[in-house]
Amino acid sequence: AMDGAPPPTSPTGLSAYVAVSQLLGLTLLATTGAWLGRYRGGVAWHSPLQFNAHPLCMVLGMVFLQGDALLVYRVFRHEAKRSTKALHALLHGLALAIALVGIIAVFESHRTKGIPDMYSLHSWCGMATFVLYLLQWFLGCGFFLFPGASFSLRGWYKPQHIFFGITLFILSIASCLLGITEMLLFKISDSYSHFVPEGILANTLGVLLVAFGLVVGYVLTREEWKRPPLAEELALSMDFKTLTEGESPGG
Repeated sequence: AMDGAPPPTSPTGLSAYVAVSQLLGLTLLATTGAWLGRYRGGVAWHSPLQFNAHPLCMVLGMVFLQGDALLVYRVFRHEAKRSTKALHALLHGLALAIALVGIIAVFESHRTKGIPDMYSLHSWCGMATFVLYLLQWFLGCGFFLFPGASFSLRGWYKPQHIFFGITLFILSIASCLLGITEMLLFKISDSYSHFVPEGILANTLGVLLVAFGLVVGYVLTREEWKRPPLAEELALSMDFKTLTEGESPGG
C-alpha cells in the first residue's frame, strides 16, 4: 500500500479450505466425465448419447459453479463490493444457463426414446430446485445488483437470500445424489449389488459431491470468515439509507 500499511490478508485457514473445495470440485467434474466416458459412451447432442449431457451439466452448473458463486464473498474479501456482487451474480447466471442445457438434454432425450417425463422423485426435486434457484437469482439481482430497493427492504431480504442460497445448494447436491442412484438402478440394476467398477465409480462421485458440499458449507458458516465491510461501503450504505428513506444516518 502507498501509506506503508501491510496488504490485507485472509483469515487463517480460509485459503486452505477454499483450495480443498476447488480440488474436490475439479475431481468431481473429472469423475463425472470418466463415468460417462468410460461406461456410458460419452456425450453427444444429436444422438442416443444426448441424455449424458444432463448429469454433466447439472454437476458442473448446479453444484460446482453454484458452490463457487457462494464462495465469492469469502474469497474476494478486499475488492470493491460492486465487483464482487457482479461476479456472484455472473457465476450463478452461468450455472443456471448450463443447468438449462442439461434440462433440455434430458427432455429431448426422453421424447426421442419415448420415456415419460417428471415421474420420479429425482425429477421432482431437481426441477423444483432449478425453478427456485432461478427465482432466487432474479430476486437477488433485483434487490442487490440493480438500484431501486430501499435500505430497509434490502436489510430484510438479505437473511432470506443467504438462507435460501445455502438451502438450494444442499438441494442441488441431494438431487444429484438421487439422479446418480436412479441412473445406476436403470443401467446396471442386475450387477450393482456385486460391486462392479461402474457402481463403485458412481458411488465415489456421490461421496465427492457430499465432500464438496461439506467443505463449501463449512467455509460459508464460519462467522470469522465472513467478508468484512470496507470503510467506503459503510459510508455508501449510510448515504443510500438517507437517500431512499429520507432520514439521517444517525436517525
